[in-house]
Amino acid sequence: MDHTSVSGFYDDFAGDYHLLFHDWEVSIMRQASAIGSILEGEGVEAGATVLDCACGIGTQALGLAKIGFRVTGADLSAGAVQRARSEAAARTLDIPFYVADMRNLDDVPGAGFDAVISMDNALPHLLSEADLTQAARQIRAKLRAGGTFLANIRDYDAVLAKPPVVQGPSFISDEGKRRIVFQVWDWQDERQYVFHMYVTRETSAGWTNFHGASVYRAVRREELTRILESCGFTNIRWRFAAESGLVLPVVIATAMG
Repeated sequence: MDHTSVSGFYDDFAGDYHLLFHDWEVSIMRQASAIGSILEGEGVEAGATVLDCACGIGTQALGLAKIGFRVTGADLSAGAVQRARSEAAARTLDIPFYVADMRNLDDVPGAGFDAVISMDNALPHLLSEADLTQAARQIRAKLRAGGTFLANIRDYDAVLAKPPVVQGPSFISDEGKRRIVFQVWDWQDERQYVFHMYVTRETSAGWTNFHGASVYRAVRREELTRILESCGFTNIRWRFAAESGLVLPVVIATAMG
């Protein structure tokens, strides 16, 4: 396995990904409330079908299912999908999960979803406009006419004005123990960087350390808007935290008929 690949990184990190959150369970429900509110504003209400095409360990899929959406999950990482399945089972939630690259969603059964979501800065793992375009076409093919695509990405327009090399650290308390989470961004060129994730965790046996690395490409909002327009989407809008309730900028688009 290539542990610097996207799938390799998330396979390695699947068991501990929740450690990035101050309280994962709280974040699951907070994000479900915010995403659910956005979807309802687009006419996609509880009971509607939602494909989470970059579901990871289930952060959004679990919460949306809990508040009444009929969710299907897919992710490139087999390790993340396995974790998501176990988390859904532990919560007695009926969510089918599949291993699938968002550039090829043929392994996800069905079409005509009311909404497709891609959260937690997943789209910038695609390292070229061609890959983003391919993913956008696959997402459009999974949606019904008039369906909603919802994604969030970092504010790379701001990031690229002064590219950072460190994000964090965050200091988190967990049952009387401490953990420290931070990233180092190693820029390869003006758009692409290797991010190094570090989680240093205090346990009863002492301090443990996790390090993983993968790659992002900084995607500007204009670029993603243009790609979505070229792939059968209209009414493309961006919302920021004050409006959306989510930390990262959100793009909302409607599938054309």
